[in-house]
Amino acid sequence: MNRRNFLATGLAAAVATQAGAQSDAEHASSPRQFFELRQYHLRSGANRGRVGDFLRDVGIAAMNRIGIKPVGAFEAVYGPSKPTLYVLLVHPSLQSVLESSSRLMEDDEFRTKGSGFVEAPISEPGYVRYESSLMAAFTHMPQLEAPRFQKRIFEMRIYESHSIKAARKKIEMFNEGGEIAIFRKTGLNPVFFGETIIGPQQPNLTYMLAFEDMADRDKRWQVFRDDPDWRKLSQDPAYKDTVSNITDIILRPTGYSQI
Repeated sequence: MNRRNFLATGLAAAVATQAGAQSDAEHASSPRQFFELRQYHLRSGANRGRVGDFLRDVGIAAMNRIGIKPVGAFEAVYGPSKPTLYVLLVHPSLQSVLESSSRLMEDDEFRTKGSGFVEAPISEPGYVRYESSLMAAFTHMPQLEAPRFQKRIFEMRIYESHSIKAARKKIEMFNEGGEIAIFRKTGLNPVFFGETIIGPQQPNLTYMLAFEDMADRDKRWQVFRDDPDWRKLSQDPAYKDTVSNITDIILRPTGYSQI
C-alpha cells in the first residue's frame, strides 16, 4: 500500500452531480492558498517530542498571528518507519511563504517563550532535519477544507508522474475532468489538493482526505470505485498513464493540530 505502480485511464465526466458542480464553481472563485508540508525527522529517546511540544506551546500560535492558519500536525499510522512529524502550514499567499521566517523571528513571544527550541545549541538540536514541499492549491479546490467530524484520520496520497505533460493531465482530470466532484459525491471528504512547486520526486501532486476511521475509509473508497461517473471517467484514453507511482500514508492528528 505504501508504494505501488498505478495505471489510470479516464473519461472526463461532464458533471459528477449538480451539487458537486456548484460547489466546485463556488470554490473556484476563491483565492488559491499555498500549502507548505514539512516532514520533521525526530530525534530518538526523551528528545523525540521537542518539535511537538514547541508547536503546541509556542509555534502554532505564533504562526497564526502572522496569518499562517490553520496549522496541521500529524503522526503516521501507516507509512515511513522513521519517527516523523508531518506539519502542514496553510499560507494565504506566496508573500507569506517568503516572509514567514523573518516575521516569526520578529515576534517577541515566539523568541522568548520558544527560546529553548529556537536557539537550541548544536549539541542538543530540536530535530534531526526537516524536509519541506511547497504546493499551490488546485483551481477547483483553492482552499483547504477542514473535516466536519471530531474523530478522524487522514489519508495523504502523493501521485508522481513520469513527465510534465502527464502531471498536467492528471491535474486536469481532477479539475475540469470532474474527479474532485466525484470525490465529494462519494464521501471521500477532500481536505486539500496541491500541485508541488518545490519539493522532491517531481512532477507530483499531493492530496489529503479525511475519514472517521479505517472502516469508514475502506467503505468510502469502495463507493468511489463503484461510482458510475468514476467508471466512465477512468476510461478516457486522454488520462492514460498519467500517474507512475503512488505514496499512500495514513495519518492521525495530534492533540494540538488545528486540522
